[in-house]
Amino acid sequence: MTDTHMAREIREIPALTARFLTESRPALEATAKALQALDPQLVLTVARGSSDHAATYLKYAIELAAGVPVASIGPSVASVYGAQLRLPRSLCIGISQSGQSPDIVAMTRNARDGGALALAITNHPASPLAEVAQHTLALQTGPEQSVAATKTFVASILAGLALLAHWREDATLLAALDRLPQTFEAALVLDWSPLADRLVRANSLYVLGRGPGFAIANEMALKFKETSAIHAESYSAAEVLHGPAAIVEARFAVLALAVEDAARPGIRQTAERLAAQGADVFLTDTDVTGVRALPRPAPLHPLIDPLVPVVSFYAFVEALARRRGLNPDTPAHLRKVTETI
Repeated sequence: MTDTHMAREIREIPALTARFLTESRPALEATAKALQALDPQLVLTVARGSSDHAATYLKYAIELAAGVPVASIGPSVASVYGAQLRLPRSLCIGISQSGQSPDIVAMTRNARDGGALALAITNHPASPLAEVAQHTLALQTGPEQSVAATKTFVASILAGLALLAHWREDATLLAALDRLPQTFEAALVLDWSPLADRLVRANSLYVLGRGPGFAIANEMALKFKETSAIHAESYSAAEVLHGPAAIVEARFAVLALAVEDAARPGIRQTAERLAAQGADVFLTDTDVTGVRALPRPAPLHPLIDPLVPVVSFYAFVEALARRRGLNPDTPAHLRKVTETI
């Protein structure tokens, strides 16, 4: 296998980032004006799988930059249990690359009926999800043929961050987003092969992050399962010390994510502690005792930097899957569009 859909779609990420930031500006500005008029006191997210990891990222970003609490709503509240929520002065963000899953659509409609402003983030602007929302941010990534979502995951977070920047009129964040395509280009070619060498025959590992980086850890753990048949568990770098660290012994594999934000010192300390327990720890940072460094590009902005390593990771895990004799485009027992109720 010389190339895969997944590999091609990962390489498209820098270009689609530039395209989204240019072509989606009118939709971003219109939605931002609606949010400024609403002044929401609560934000809700509705999503599953990789889209839910994108929602978790946006939870931290919105809470940190806008000071508005964000809660994830279980879609079954509407689709299975039929409960109607009361949501005045709220924003509901439904995220789905296909926009077709009945439970995501039902919960987003429920939130709108309960008084929330509904926003759809989807790759399909004519989808059922977009039809029930007052505003839609179309990802504009083109078809994603690999079952494992990559470019649509990145684009979903990009859409949320760009909206946040316009909503809050944050010139610094907007300027950093404009430099993101070049940063993604740099991330694509970074060498994570030492981690691949360690995991080529591995059965399990932990993936650690903090804040927005915890959302990326969730996504990475899912991709290890989907593409490479490795049982990976994701934890907050703080939460892992409240029990899960008990099973970390000699040769236990750990991938930890650190960037230039307030969580960095704590993540470095956790990585060093687990290495002292005998773990094989890989960290996107340098100069930590007993820990193997993985490269990352120069920092852009604290709300953006946790997203950047996922591009390096995607290139790494696609190659890892092939080294393990698997086709990352077609994970066992999965299909591209999953419609749950």
